[in-house]
Amino acid sequence: MERRVIIAITNQKGGVGKTTTSINVASAIALMGKKVLLIDMDPQAHSTISTVPNPEKYAKSLYDVLMHKGEKIEDTIVRSNIPGLDMAITRISMAKLEPSLAGEFDAHFRLKDALEQIRGKYQYVFIDTPPTLGLITLNALVAANYILIPIQSSYLCLEGTDDLLETIEKVKRIANPHLKVLGVLITLYDSRTNLARDVVKRIRGVFGNKVLKTFISKSVKLEEAPAYKESIFTYAPGSIGAEQYRKVAEEIMSRAKN
Repeated sequence: MERRVIIAITNQKGGVGKTTTSINVASAIALMGKKVLLIDMDPQAHSTISTVPNPEKYAKSLYDVLMHKGEKIEDTIVRSNIPGLDMAITRISMAKLEPSLAGEFDAHFRLKDALEQIRGKYQYVFIDTPPTLGLITLNALVAANYILIPIQSSYLCLEGTDDLLETIEKVKRIANPHLKVLGVLITLYDSRTNLARDVVKRIRGVFGNKVLKTFISKSVKLEEAPAYKESIFTYAPGSIGAEQYRKVAEEIMSRAKN
């Protein structure tokens, strides 16, 4: 099997399409025949709810694994509704992780250590993170090879970017020197407006060639698909959202090889 690629999908701003991107990029790569795991680290559990029927029936979630060292991450992994995509599920209990691990010397390494249990099983691992830069997101950054940053094409798109980049640099210095920004994905893009085009120029001014070539347009189909526990590729395979996320997945795979 080729080397494992672990990508944290991160931005501390909410509403930028992290979960939509996590589900659909992971799904696109799974549909290409790769072994893919999506890890839901967000206490809101939107990736879990959007892909797994009746997730409450499973005894274990990621909180158990990260909180108690004897638990196995395999016990949280289930088949999603999406062809070829496995899901490491979470619950709202994940919100208790940060105060529960306060003072633990290895608190930032819990996810990295858990992933060693399944080394060799997946070619691509995606981590959907919460809209914060706390302990949960730090676990994702320590465990990952790469970061994908979704940024909404709005006036305040770059608000907080300095904090995110500073956090990435700290993680690289202290815990994960090999961490790289794989790319910046522009989401909720409306090509009809001058504002959106101006925002893209601003984002490129900050991130340069890290900005992916394909943008994700505003799409009702992308919003509807999670309600049916589907990715865009089964819910609306001929839609512009499906075409765009397929291209994004291809670009991510290409960049991750370099």
